[in-house]
Amino acid sequence: MAIVSDQLKSGVTRACRYEPEIQRSYDELARHYGTVILPARPASPRDKAKVEVGVLIAQRWILARLRHETFFTLGALNHRISELAGELADRTMRHYRASRRTLFEQIDRPALKPLPETRYEHALWKFVRPNIDYHVELDGHYYSVPFPLRHERLDLRHTASTVEVFHRGARVASHLKSSLRGRHTTVPEHMPKAHQAHLEWSPARLTRWGQSIGPHTGLLVEAILASRPHPEQGYRSCLGILRLAKRYGDARLEVAAQRARAAGAKSYRHVESILKHGLDRLPARDEREHDDAIVVHENLRGSDYYRH
Repeated sequence: MAIVSDQLKSGVTRACRYEPEIQRSYDELARHYGTVILPARPASPRDKAKVEVGVLIAQRWILARLRHETFFTLGALNHRISELAGELADRTMRHYRASRRTLFEQIDRPALKPLPETRYEHALWKFVRPNIDYHVELDGHYYSVPFPLRHERLDLRHTASTVEVFHRGARVASHLKSSLRGRHTTVPEHMPKAHQAHLEWSPARLTRWGQSIGPHTGLLVEAILASRPHPEQGYRSCLGILRLAKRYGDARLEVAAQRARAAGAKSYRHVESILKHGLDRLPARDEREHDDAIVVHENLRGSDYYRH
């Protein structure tokens, strides 16, 4: 059995005389029920002659007989149409010397196949291109794909419950569909090796580690995580800073973190430089003592002089 469709744009995405391109959801529906789609050519009514004749017969034997009847409900109209359609199916055709119902029972019904065991699940397709974070977007939610496929053009198929991603016809990712907007669904295997190594860490765990060294270290870790668009982007910096305690000790790291916070620095390199050059061992600069050490002299104009 084949379905001969008109050149409907929703079913034929690219019209072609020889190889028309069928819309993917429409094609999946046909394959699920064991049939094929054969679109008619544009402006070629003979390709679907039986449909055109069927419309003409319905107009003559059903609609024409209704033109003088009045109906007050849709149910009453449908009931009358059903009666006339039954009479038309039982009407003997002169050419075949049999009715349409008889021919259906003799020819069509024996050739019919049983319906599939499972119901068809409607699916939609869209083209997607992962961002640098190897996630694709659907209805405001983000789903991961293998990291090497970032920036590639992929096909996304989604149903009411699942989301699948294909690359050149091969499925590369499958997720349960989520309705949480702005959230991420990430498969660990899709992450690059550097990101997988940090799955066991969390902002709370890093902060607790920093606080165990000292309050300034804990506050520096919190500042680094808060300064990144995503906390995961600050994991490596925090881990590097916290591991400096093994080389320099907790006390020196705490002083270095205090100096880094005073300078507004939020990076591993800054803290590591303080410890490497021994700046944490220098006495802290007291701005008030520095101001008292300024010599007052009549030739010193002061900052007020430049306000005039």
